[in-house]
Amino acid sequence: MGPINDDYSIRFAAPPIGSRRWQAPAAPAVNRDQLLPADALPPRCPQSPSSPIYIHLFGGNSSQVTIGGNSAGAGSVMLQAMAFGGTLGESLFSNAIPASPFLPQQFGYADFVPSQSYYAFAAAVGCFNGFPQGNISNSIFQCLVSKDTATLQNASASISGSSRYGTWGFLPVTDGRFIQQLPSQQLLEKRVNGKRILSGNNANEGPLFTPQNIVTEDDFVNFLRNAFPLFTEDDISRVLLYYPSTNASVSLDDPEFATSGSMGATAINQSTFSTGQQQRANNVYAETTFVCPSYWLAEAFTNNGRVGWNYQYSVTPAQHGADPNSYLGPPDPNQGPDFNRAFMTIYGNFITNNDPSIPAEIAAGASGNSSQTQNPTNPSTNDPLPDQPNAAANWPPYTLAAPYQLNLNQSGGIAFEAPPYPETPIFDNVTEFRDPGLRNDFSLVNAYTWEGGRGMRCDFWRSVGQIVPE
Repeated sequence: MGPINDDYSIRFAAPPIGSRRWQAPAAPAVNRDQLLPADALPPRCPQSPSSPIYIHLFGGNSSQVTIGGNSAGAGSVMLQAMAFGGTLGESLFSNAIPASPFLPQQFGYADFVPSQSYYAFAAAVGCFNGFPQGNISNSIFQCLVSKDTATLQNASASISGSSRYGTWGFLPVTDGRFIQQLPSQQLLEKRVNGKRILSGNNANEGPLFTPQNIVTEDDFVNFLRNAFPLFTEDDISRVLLYYPSTNASVSLDDPEFATSGSMGATAINQSTFSTGQQQRANNVYAETTFVCPSYWLAEAFTNNGRVGWNYQYSVTPAQHGADPNSYLGPPDPNQGPDFNRAFMTIYGNFITNNDPSIPAEIAAGASGNSSQTQNPTNPSTNDPLPDQPNAAANWPPYTLAAPYQLNLNQSGGIAFEAPPYPETPIFDNVTEFRDPGLRNDFSLVNAYTWEGGRGMRCDFWRSVGQIVPE
């Protein structure tokens, strides 16, 4: 039996036609308590697989659809690229832009973790008393349907808030149909939809989602036990091996600064946000949840005529969620006009020309600072990769033999102090830089050896997919 791309589904709302256009959702005209036949296809909507047919009505090109998103939105883009086992080809889209793709631990839909969240949610609104439900007309779901929106919202917030730090109660699951495998495994098999991808991550993805009280190595180990509850002591020992550090406690006197990525201190122990054991935890969360999925997506688009590019946004402090202000606006004070123009053009060229490379004069900016290649090496042979005269203007696709990543950064400017997350007071001010004097600083680097062997650590996380279901 081949893949099924159509769903004989039960209606959940009145169709938005006639007087119902642009109105709030309303219950369907029929009685929702009745058993309804689900043996015929419902009418298509413009958001269905027919979307390329209608996109010209919005000024789009039906043969060149791009989907994109940031964080959880990028995680959705990733799952769309995996939908139905990657059998849809370019029927929905040809290009994808997942920026900081969010990949939490993804359990099977009926596994213990999502099931417990569902029952706890039902209990919070008075729809589950702990006993089996023997009558379908009095089912948990029917009870949930009868509740008002405010009650459901409050229960959802309560259940999500009771989850482990850095995660939520309701997350994507592997259902066996729409999403058939763990992303780490299906992307390894390169079974994806679409033809081109531009995937990226930020230099500091982890602090917002990691407890900021990790001082000793024992604290770090306890963090691992909580974040990865299926880990054995041997598994934890392996993490300590892949994320090496001294067993010393964090010193508040240690300077916090951005790493170069290719030499000196690495993101394992050092960043603008933290050092030592705290940074160790920040980086573990960042790589398992955002960075490695970005790598895996780029790798998945390296066969059957597919092509992918990979980048890192490194403008200090490069925290999670900072990048869209540059390419969508309005920009933050630390994002210079030359940088914003270049980043916007990268996205625009990928969408319209199927290639994110940009003109050298835009990459250099008004300051005339030329971008460069840092002579990255082949991770298999340790031989230098071919030189590129201009990093952003001659941006080669990502391949396993030549895992190029474009590092998007700035240099110069005037230092100032600012909170990285003004709405989250647990973070101290960090040092940023603003005009005058900001210059684009773009470089091609080896993604595999970047930050002390990030590619090797991503391979490790992929290898433990059975106990860290990502």
